[in-house]
Amino acid sequence: MPYINKDQRSKYVTFSLYLETLDEIENKGDLEFLVFSLMKKYMKTREARYSTLHDCTYAIQHCADEFRRRFLDKREDEALKNNGKITI
Repeated sequence: MPYINKDQRSKYVTFSLYLETLDEIENKGDLEFLVFSLMKKYMKTREARYSTLHDCTYAIQHCADEFRRRFLDKREDEALKNNGKITI
């Protein structure tokens, strides 16, 4: 999960500050470019073995799962509350 301890986070302060300087990430393609660039950076110092490639893709998947849990699910719950259940 994306919740690493404060000591580990301190290694990425410069990167985090750089991200804050971006006005916006304009579209899905730009977001995908940035995520893919991080994945390539991760793999640059690793052997392209199945387990390492798997770790890379699953890290992204776990982040997507956490994003969904924290943001998308809440929006869906709000829509259910506002619009009611779907009945058949």
